[in-house]
Order: sequence, then structure tokens, then C-alpha cells
Amino acid sequence: MNRLLPYFFTFFLSTSVFSQQNFLFFGKDTDKQSLTFQLINNLIVIPLEINGHQLSFILDTGVNKTILFNLTSEDKVGLNDIKKVFIRGLGSGEPVEALLSRNNTFRIKNIASSNQHLYVILKDAFDISAKMGTTIHGIIGYDLLKDVIVKINYVNKKIDFYNPKTYNKSVCNRCEIFPLQFYRNKPYINAKIQIDEFSNKMIPVKLLIDTGGSDAIWLFEGTKDELKTPKKFFKDIVGEGFSGTIYGNRSRIQKISIGKFKIEEPTASFLDSSSTFNARQYKERNGSIGGGILKRFKVWIDYPNNRVILKKNASLKKGFYYNMSGLHIVHDGQELIKEKATTKFTDSYNNNNNQTQQKDVISFIDSYFYRFKPKYKIDKIVEDSPAFKAGLMVDDIIKKINGKAVHEYKLGEIMDMFHHKPNRKIKIEVERARVRLKFEFRLEKRI
Repeated sequence: MNRLLPYFFTFFLSTSVFSQQNFLFFGKDTDKQSLTFQLINNLIVIPLEINGHQLSFILDTGVNKTILFNLTSEDKVGLNDIKKVFIRGLGSGEPVEALLSRNNTFRIKNIASSNQHLYVILKDAFDISAKMGTTIHGIIGYDLLKDVIVKINYVNKKIDFYNPKTYNKSVCNRCEIFPLQFYRNKPYINAKIQIDEFSNKMIPVKLLIDTGGSDAIWLFEGTKDELKTPKKFFKDIVGEGFSGTIYGNRSRIQKISIGKFKIEEPTASFLDSSSTFNARQYKERNGSIGGGILKRFKVWIDYPNNRVILKKNASLKKGFYYNMSGLHIVHDGQELIKEKATTKFTDSYNNNNNQTQQKDVISFIDSYFYRFKPKYKIDKIVEDSPAFKAGLMVDDIIKKINGKAVHEYKLGEIMDMFHHKPNRKIKIEVERARVRLKFEFRLEKRI
């Protein structure tokens, strides 16, 4: 999928470091464990069991602590040995209050660890579950990845966890190995970028490998003299963090080179210092590579051996897209929808076993019933975007898109519409102050 819903989860935790136990393989298969994952907005969602309760977590190389930020009344996870802390992330807001819980047991299939630390956000300010259209409980990164070797197949949505003690380090001929440099337990890779077509200069950059980011690439303006937004750009909402909404200049660069792999004309978000103050504490960092690029490879993440291995897949040469509507839509709970209950009767003739026998199917509407269906609303609108110019507003409740009831879509399917085919006509019917309104606009290619 080519959705580029831009959510990055990179945090600075103002706490001390405590020792934790390692993840260990147990049972019959102590060399390898495999599972399928959900790929939502280019983000990897895996099942993680905490203290015996199964939850959904994003696998995020951009975080150095395990963070839980969404618990419902049905999610009864016992928390042990609690201490109050504060967390600051990307965005310009204030630090948020959290709890540090120790002595927790984490498990993924037959890989487990006890005495794990868990940071619990008391108020999920950006509500990632609503933005992704499915329940997401938290994020996990270094705490797991330091003890395993991970192979991610984005095409098949399969992830393999290998025991580093028994893993065969041989690599395929079409793979390329890159050394990783770590800062605060986050992995960085060296690459080169060409900003525009007018200059052939390839600029060396150090980028965070961030599986928790759905964009292709983020670049931090001013970390190098050459890192400046190209002339063609527009202001956009490029992400959400614990410390607030992240804004940047949405543009496109000419090329990114990672070893022998050349990636042409990826979309790029250029961020200023106000949104990335904490991320810039590592002075050598120039930005991040997210899922928009990583999903074009088979990826081995090998923290124990300080390396990442890449093998291109068929999507490497495909184009890069972005939200051309300006709409940011979120799941907004459920609503009761009236549906028809039908009964079907089959009237057949030529009653024999001949496969060509004809049948008439007659349907009767017996009654109506109500079901809870997903509800969607407009969370944000980019200024001067096609949706903005058409007159749509924040908090409009969406009822129909292109003549189809909105509850028949998944959130990802709605966002997919906005990421393809410039000039595509979008018709939206919304409810505003209990009044139904209809709007129409075309997707506009701005970069």
C-alpha cells in the first residue's frame, strides 16, 4: 500500500536507566519464531502479550523504551512497581505525564522476558487508534530488538525473529549489509541525497532507521547548509507526537542513495528546529528513513551485530504518493445504521442433476435492523488544500464518499483514495450541525 499517513513516534524519556532481563527463546523452536503482522499506514503492528494479556503494538526502531498509551476498560493489564515520570517527544508542546512500571512479563509467541519496564501514558493526546482505524495499544523497539535478529517481509507481511546465538550470518548475493551506529539505543545509517535536479551534488546524511514512521524520508533543515526545502513545496501536517502536532514543508527530492540502491524522486518532509528540538540532540542526525522507503525492501534488523541488511523487492521503482486532498480523517467511534433484512427463496425448475438447470431467486424485504458501524470525522485540514478550498471543515462527520456510505470503507481505504491519481474527483457528503452538506473537489498534485 502506498499510504503515507505521517505519524512518527520518537521520544525522549526523562528517566534513569534500569537493568532489564533479556528476551529468550523457549520451547521446541529455540532458533526462530515467525508471525504475520498487520501493515497499516506503512507501520508494522504485531501482537505483544503483557502480563498474560494480548495487545497490539507497533514495532518501532525509533523508540528506546516500550510505551503503552491506550488501555480500555476491557484491557486489564496488571502494572507493577509504579513510579511517575515525564515524556517529551517531537512537537512543540510540553512534556506529558506517564507512569513507569517495572517487573512486567513480555511475550511474543515463544520469545519472552520478565522484569521488563513499561511506560504508561496517562492521557493519549493524539489517539493513534482513531488515526489508524484499529486499536493500537503501544509501541516497542529497542527492548525487544536488542535481543533478537528480525527479518521483515513487507510484501508477505511476515516477520521472523531469530536467536542471535544460532543465527547463520551468511547473506544472499542481492543483499547489501550496512553498519549501524547507535545513539540512545536508536539505529542510524549513512546515505546520500540529491535535493533537486539543478544540482548533481550528492549530500552525505545520517538518518534514523524508523519503522515507526510512515513517511518516506524526513530531513532536518539547517543540520547541513545544503539541507534546505526545495522551491516547490507546501506546508503540511507531517506527524503527531506526545508533545504536539508536527508541521513541515512537504516536498520531493531528486534521489536518495543507500549503498547500491537508488531511490528516485521520493517525497520528503523538511522539518524546522522548533518541531525537532529534542531529536536534534544527536548533532550528527540529519533526518529519518520511514516505512515509505523501508517497505520497498526485505529488511533484516540485526542489533546484536550492529547492522541492517537490505534486499530490494518489486516496489523499489514505484512512485511515491502523498495525501493530495488535505483531509486528515479519523475514526470517531460507532453509530447505529439501519439496514434491510432480506429473505431469499429459490424457485427451480427442470428438477434434475443437469448443471445447466435454471433457477429464479426472489428476495423479500421482511424487516429492518440496526447495526453499529464505524463513524469517521475530519480531524484536520491542510490550509489551501483542495478540501479546504471546497469548504469542508474540521469536525464534519463524513456520511458518504463518491456515493458510497462511509461505514462500508475501512479508514485505510479512505486514505488510499487521497494518495493516487491527481485530478481524481472526490465527492463527499458530511453532517454539520445536524445538516447534510455535499462537497466536491479534485485531488491536486502540488509537488
